[in-house]
Amino acid sequence: MTSNVSDAIAIDVLLEPDGRMLAHAESNNARLRQVFPDCFALDAEHRPHITLLQCFVAVRDLEALFIAAGDVIHHANIADLELQAVRFGYTPGPGMGVAGIWAALTPELSKLQADVIIAATPFMVADATIAAFTADHDNPAFDTALIDYVSGFVAHNAGANFDPHVSTGVAAIDYLDRMIAEPFPAFAFAPASAGVYQLGPFGTAARLLKRWDVTG
Repeated sequence: MTSNVSDAIAIDVLLEPDGRMLAHAESNNARLRQVFPDCFALDAEHRPHITLLQCFVAVRDLEALFIAAGDVIHHANIADLELQAVRFGYTPGPGMGVAGIWAALTPELSKLQADVIIAATPFMVADATIAAFTADHDNPAFDTALIDYVSGFVAHNAGANFDPHVSTGVAAIDYLDRMIAEPFPAFAFAPASAGVYQLGPFGTAARLLKRWDVTG
């Protein structure tokens, strides 16, 4: 991992889920937008996904990262991954949380994340500023929280700490605490594609940089 550089970009190496997960994610997003009008919509700049790795990379190294990560993706039989959504959850932030649908962690998913991290490590940058994202937040506290999350992703959200989920929106913590206590009907889903996105506010997959179809 290299030191901080001025041309760093914040990226998410991710899995894009199939229509079964998309329908549930969109339903939950609509619910959150009703109670929290500032919640983002799931659209072209807020793609539902399962994060494998978030990190900072020098722009000049993006193509090399695409090649390294793509080799992992193409050898992982991602189309055969059978995933199970098991609960609502959220990642806490300053005064609110990023909500989502959590999936059970499988050995195959764990190995995929580990292999992606190994492939990406030579290109990672230790830190960056909010300029590495597609946009900042209105609240500087959210900027700081997001930068810290991405810079510490491998240390805090990989390996035994990998917690695969599809983010669906944002809302106040007290509301999310009530939501996650509700019964959750588990359902099966699978990846439809894999990709690399530039991260946006609240850690959304905001700008497509590279996509690999895994369903063929």
